[in-house]
Amino acid sequence: MMQVAEVATTSPLAAYDPHYDPLVSEGPGHNRDYAPTYWAATAGAAPETDGPVTRDIDVDVAIVGSGYTGLACAIFLAREFGIKATVLEANRVAWGCSTRNGGQAQNAAGRLSRSQWIARWGRDVALRMHAEVEEGFETFEELIRSGSIECDPQRGGHLYIAHRQRNFEKIVAESKIQNEIFGYRTRTVPAEELRCEFVDDAEAVGAVHEPLGTGVHPAKLAFGYLRMARALGARVHPGTPVLKIQQRGNGYDLRTPSGTVRARAVGIATGAYTAASLTPLLRGRQMPILSNSIVTRPLTSDEIESTRFRTTQVITDTRTLRFYYRRLPDNRVQIGSRSAITGADATHERHLQLLIDGLHRKFPSLRGIDIDYSWWGWVDVSHDMMPRIFRPDPQQQLFYALGYGGNGVSYSAQAGRRMAEMIAGKTLKAHDLPIFTSPLPTHPLAPFRRMGQRMLYRWYYMRDEAAG
Repeated sequence: MMQVAEVATTSPLAAYDPHYDPLVSEGPGHNRDYAPTYWAATAGAAPETDGPVTRDIDVDVAIVGSGYTGLACAIFLAREFGIKATVLEANRVAWGCSTRNGGQAQNAAGRLSRSQWIARWGRDVALRMHAEVEEGFETFEELIRSGSIECDPQRGGHLYIAHRQRNFEKIVAESKIQNEIFGYRTRTVPAEELRCEFVDDAEAVGAVHEPLGTGVHPAKLAFGYLRMARALGARVHPGTPVLKIQQRGNGYDLRTPSGTVRARAVGIATGAYTAASLTPLLRGRQMPILSNSIVTRPLTSDEIESTRFRTTQVITDTRTLRFYYRRLPDNRVQIGSRSAITGADATHERHLQLLIDGLHRKFPSLRGIDIDYSWWGWVDVSHDMMPRIFRPDPQQQLFYALGYGGNGVSYSAQAGRRMAEMIAGKTLKAHDLPIFTSPLPTHPLAPFRRMGQRMLYRWYYMRDEAAG
């Protein structure tokens, strides 16, 4: 039986909307409850906040969005620059992707491989990008350690499992590039070793092991960031959707249902839940993609043995429409993948069945196992598959950090830090990297993106499942 998360709150909540769609809905809502995720159900009571904005207020820095990026930005503004930010959230704290993701922190940002970085920017810039992302993983780990955040970390690395021989050959070649050019010590894991020492994924023909990778409880991580930010003096206001951002002299007016927030500077960290009406600067610059996830009941000791699910490392496979999965601390299996195109179609049972079928293919002995939780959420994918932390106008104090493409659990901490540096007027050498010096690109066929997405999904599926 599906279970619905119950998390304590101090104000009346609007119902969770399973059909919310960033490209169609007016906005993400007003004080909506969390999606029915395993994470929300098991995180415990949400920490205290500063409550909704109820009148006009003046602040120094306003951060729109209370997910990982927005809260990390508030933490670093206070910790490194003494700036006490005000974080505005439409619904509950970390209501979007930060409480709906798979909890996989990897040494990545965006969707491109290291070899694709070289092809796009050249070797020197690619090496600096690698250093930036690796530093970002350390920033993420440092926040967890310094804040004593109890987010159930499962460290040990990341397994990239090839589901076809041709994919195995590709990731082995990529592993060689990572080792020889970037000094990133990945290694090939033959199928026999994978099945004996890590997990017996029935589809696997081999894998590549990356040393950096940590599984976390997403909601506990977000709640830890919230406690840190408020302890440092930031104010966090849930139930306060920003309806529109308007420039006013040397500052900005952020219009909310119950008052206007007047700010010197604004940081936007709304991910895929960015309302089209928020600011014209972001219109058409992201493609929100749905990702679904399920969590099983806890595995028995016999089931763990039958699947040889010995590892608790984070795992992805080599499909373009990839599956991501892992064994959780309470021995449940979480698995996710892409599914519906629109919010209107998100509740159709075939999207749940896609994940169940994927679980059964990988672990035949789990056929028929109870699924205790099922949910979905929107991922912010940029049109060139790389994130941006950017200031659109050097004369204005408006910034954004967006476009992680499903790889934001760890890099969002660094993105928040970089946006904090920009807001504080700090210039660093790393700021001349392409993800800091160019805007999220637009798409010439933006109104027709979903037509293309449908065709691409069909093509990806046929290519992913083809033999060989």
